Amino acid sequence: MKKINFAVLLVLILTSFYTYAQQGPPAKNKVKVTGKVYEKVTKQPLEYATISIMAPNDTKVIAGGITNPKGEFEVAVAPGTYDIKVEFISFKATEFKQRNIQGDTNLGAVNLSEDAAQLNEVVVRAEKSTVEIKLDKKVYNVGQDMLVKGGTVSDVLDNVPSVTVDTEGNVSLRGSDNIRILIDGRPSNAINMAEALRQLPADAIDKVEVITNPSARYDAEGGSGIINIILKKGKNQGFNGTLIASTGLPETYGISGNLNYKTEKLNYFTTAGYNYRTTEGAGKTNSEYFNTDGSTSKFIDEDRDTKRIRNGFNGRAGLEWSITPTTFWTNAINYQKNNGEERDLITYNNFDADRIYTGTTYRLNNGDTKSENVEFTSNLIKNFNNDGHKLTADLSISRNTDDNNSIITDSPRFDTTLNDQVQKQVLLQADYVLPLGKGGQFEAGYKGSFGDLNNKYNVTDAAGNINTNLSNTLEYKENINALYTQYGFKVNKFSYLFGLRWEDTNIEVNLLDNSNFNTKKYNNLFPSAFVSYEISDQSNVSASYSKRLSRPRGRFMNPAVNYASNINIFQGNPDLDPSLTDKYDLGYIKRWDKLTFTTSAYFEDTKDVFSFVRSPTGDVLTPEGQVVTPPPGVIIPGTPIIKSSPINLGKEQKFGFEFTFNYTPYKWWKLNSNFNFFNLKTTGENSYTDTQGNFVVQNLDNQATSWFARINSKVTLPYKIDWQLTAMYNGEQKTAQGKNLGQFGMNTAFSKDVLKDKGTIAFNISDIFNSRKMRSYTYLDDVTSYSEFQFRKRQFNLSFTYRFNKPKGERDKNAPKNNDGGGEGGEFPG
Repeated sequence: MKKINFAVLLVLILTSFYTYAQQGPPAKNKVKVTGKVYEKVTKQPLEYATISIMAPNDTKVIAGGITNPKGEFEVAVAPGTYDIKVEFISFKATEFKQRNIQGDTNLGAVNLSEDAAQLNEVVVRAEKSTVEIKLDKKVYNVGQDMLVKGGTVSDVLDNVPSVTVDTEGNVSLRGSDNIRILIDGRPSNAINMAEALRQLPADAIDKVEVITNPSARYDAEGGSGIINIILKKGKNQGFNGTLIASTGLPETYGISGNLNYKTEKLNYFTTAGYNYRTTEGAGKTNSEYFNTDGSTSKFIDEDRDTKRIRNGFNGRAGLEWSITPTTFWTNAINYQKNNGEERDLITYNNFDADRIYTGTTYRLNNGDTKSENVEFTSNLIKNFNNDGHKLTADLSISRNTDDNNSIITDSPRFDTTLNDQVQKQVLLQADYVLPLGKGGQFEAGYKGSFGDLNNKYNVTDAAGNINTNLSNTLEYKENINALYTQYGFKVNKFSYLFGLRWEDTNIEVNLLDNSNFNTKKYNNLFPSAFVSYEISDQSNVSASYSKRLSRPRGRFMNPAVNYASNINIFQGNPDLDPSLTDKYDLGYIKRWDKLTFTTSAYFEDTKDVFSFVRSPTGDVLTPEGQVVTPPPGVIIPGTPIIKSSPINLGKEQKFGFEFTFNYTPYKWWKLNSNFNFFNLKTTGENSYTDTQGNFVVQNLDNQATSWFARINSKVTLPYKIDWQLTAMYNGEQKTAQGKNLGQFGMNTAFSKDVLKDKGTIAFNISDIFNSRKMRSYTYLDDVTSYSEFQFRKRQFNLSFTYRFNKPKGERDKNAPKNNDGGGEGGEFPG
């Protein structure tokens, strides 16, 4: 109770820290022209509207600027008489002729009307950039990307700046998988995140926000940042929608559609789709085993061939009700059901110490998977005025099931595995925003997250006996309560945002089969601070700090053994503790007519970082296919079983820099690129008992550098054919127990509008050179190995999109006056 009182006291102190922000004096000999730009019909603020100030009857622009996300602008100019023009693509410009400006002047609300004569040109000119670069985040607009047509969310994320997706579907940000993934501003409730992202079609996604240093309004979880996936929501007046059909090789096909019907008071929206996907992969692990004296004992080459089939339905339906002109209530139901088959064939070619072939064994894993996810969400927004004073409330209730059953044939053994998971989760959230003074904004809120996961895992032999060493029942309960507040204000060209978040965590990790109960309780304060300086209308510099937390989840904590290989296994660690990260970021953004450039230097200092280590389990796989544990000092002929498992390693420090640019050299050619370089230093050790009963301490200190680059080009060819090409490269990186080799990949796509621009045909090739393979070397005392794995081989996909009552590239004109983040939104002040 004392800790709660202390946290509340700190919140009250912070909220009263600033009550008023005084605007400083104007620049010498200049005055300020300000105002706000809105769409006339819906009163929605227009971001990126252009303001031009010219001498009377002259087209030469003397001064100018663009509007911020709230539609506000501020332009400094010497006193005089001017023509002022306010423009936005596909809207009629508004002009103020011969306006006498002698002092600071507020033009008030400037309402722009849509220009019917330009509607045909909207197709070309109103199309947003594929990537929008903002000071505090990057926004990736999925609708403009041909490469992901007919694909999944994993394909989408693999094209987002600063984000990479490895061959197993794991998502990383700036080279780290220590991130938080949100969907519409809420934490994803998926049990297996990588698999969930591969099941959700790309066509359901509107845009992706990448937030590398989140403020206090966001969950503290995610040491390296947050990725917010925003789903499509119908907002256009009347009845409209989109239908998409696709097919591909290996055998893949699907159909999906989103429909919307909007009236003055009600907005009905729905998205539904069915997909059937075949994923073919391959891998190998070539290992050299050593005797205790360091001499070679034998070689084993492990070749793997995989095939996965998934088919499923996903649907989303919702209703937005405009209760009053300032109150909006949205309710939606999300449903997913998927079934699948897995075939994993491993061939073991055995060789003696002289590399002479001695025999081959096989292991076949045939599995069935099925999952069902249901989620209800409710969002209530009350706008008190048009200046951003509002209250939002969110509720989310979900239930997910994930079942996997496999039959493993490993002559002479015959095993069956069962892995059943049920997860229930409830989220409650409330956020309050109050503008204060000119450019000031106060925010406060509460969030409660209450989850319960039950995971039953069994390995049974041919006689029906359960292997108690590999089987268990995990019960995981997590209750998190959070309070936050933050205050932002602007003084002259400086913008400030200070925040504080308090989170109380109560976790229970119970292994029911062996009565191992573990409770973890902790609460933390998470401060954040952001400062930006407006150098000019086209450039800004910013500095930020935040404290982040990473809780171990999913496969990290589940002690169920991944039984895909009988000599190289993976096992989670239920005794993992959370890691804490201090994040520092220094950024710069510059805009020109055809180029937007941003760069940042960042530093992350993490304690108790998670790291995967490989070590012998002490067990041996005998030539007869039996797993035995040798007594101390006894040598049993066979192959040592190596386990990979996560531990709290110690400390990790990461320093890096990145830059991103959008460049449009010509109307028919667009380029965007992202480059990231970092240095990683880890310190820590791991201990275990080897097969001879010796206590071994592994020194895992490591320092490494790596880099990542991606470039995307979009060209309009003759006959209005669009061509998109993307290339990416992950640099080599040293690890404490080996190294990960570099990885190159390239994708391409073509599209053509048909049926008077109501339809689009797109053809894409994923991994043109079939080169996206995860390759690594591992060096241990008992064994060294080279591994490579390709989760998905090269794929071809053809899709057809048809739009009705919805012109291509049309902007969402009737969006409600709320954020797209579902309760995790807001903008940097100023």
